[in-house]
Amino acid sequence: MIISQTPFRMSFFGGGTDYPAWFREHGGAVLSVTLDRYCYMTCRWLPPFFDHWSRIVWSQIETVNDHAEISHPAVAATLKHLDITRGIELYHNGDLPARAGLGSSSSFTVGLLNVLHTLKGEAVSKEDLAKEAIYVEQELIGENVGIQDQIASAFGGLNHITIAPTGKFEVAPIGLTPERQADLRR
Repeated sequence: MIISQTPFRMSFFGGGTDYPAWFREHGGAVLSVTLDRYCYMTCRWLPPFFDHWSRIVWSQIETVNDHAEISHPAVAATLKHLDITRGIELYHNGDLPARAGLGSSSSFTVGLLNVLHTLKGEAVSKEDLAKEAIYVEQELIGENVGIQDQIASAFGGLNHITIAPTGKFEVAPIGLTPERQADLRR
């Protein structure tokens, strides 16, 4: 069984500059931090002894006999994208509710990609997790989203993220002394 813990994020500056409509013309920059609140995923190959092919638990419980029957858009698209041809059991739990404005859907997608790649025995870098989550959300399921949430969730920490007009991004961690961290928390 694979378990992942993916952080939610909060932006300080630059929200909106991470949308393609903006950064393709002007570039973008975001200052964000991940929180000590998380999206948790557990995943395993489902043994063939059940009456269903896969079980997906999020705010709904889906038991399906074909991955094409899955109603969660990110799960359905990601399983197809990664060519998962075996049954799985996937559970999602979150410290915060969906639509809290803290990047929960991107934390979900990053965590989902992480557990599925790991289940397949594949190691994926933070950068590649972020890029793939952006691809899943923007291209495969057609969400009108920026790219800061996926990057922040994949990298974690306090970061200055710069985005070139090409979409290439750089993540520069910002180090803080323990005293400064305490000030920021207050």
